Amino acid sequence: MTTVHAAFDSPLGELLLVGVESASAPGGTALVSLSVPGQKGGAVVRDGWRRAPGAFAGIGAQLGAYFAGELTRFDIEYAADAPGTDFQRQVWAELDAIEYGTTVSYGEIARRIGASSVKVRAVGTAIGRNPLLVVRPCHRVIGSDGSLKGYAGGLERKEALLGLEGALSPHTAP
Repeated sequence: MTTVHAAFDSPLGELLLVGVESASAPGGTALVSLSVPGQKGGAVVRDGWRRAPGAFAGIGAQLGAYFAGELTRFDIEYAADAPGTDFQRQVWAELDAIEYGTTVSYGEIARRIGASSVKVRAVGTAIGRNPLLVVRPCHRVIGSDGSLKGYAGGLERKEALLGLEGALSPHTAP
């Protein structure tokens, strides 16, 4: 499979989209990674990757609609063989279930997947390794006290995304 990439201008900065060519995906590309500039653990373009902005036209249109406040749920094909452990994939599936404009705590995610309270840190680590910022809404996970905690793209971006979605409450602080 060929790895392709493209940049997308956004209010968060230039997003890097990385995918693999896939006959079953709309537009022929399944998304592997979406990262923001300076993201902890974010993707970087590698030798052998092909620049293909057209391959991400559908995803770009959805991102544009999201940032314009017109889209509340993404319909994007993710690469089936994307990296991640079974535990991480279980946590990420719970991220996908968090509704637009809402937040949940790390402890709630642990509870939803049946993990004990001692696994909350492991849940946080799995969330921090989410390779699909914005489209897999890890920004919707906050501290149990309502405060903004950790975000690989930076707390200011997390705050901006939650503000866009109307999910910030007066007691939520960066």
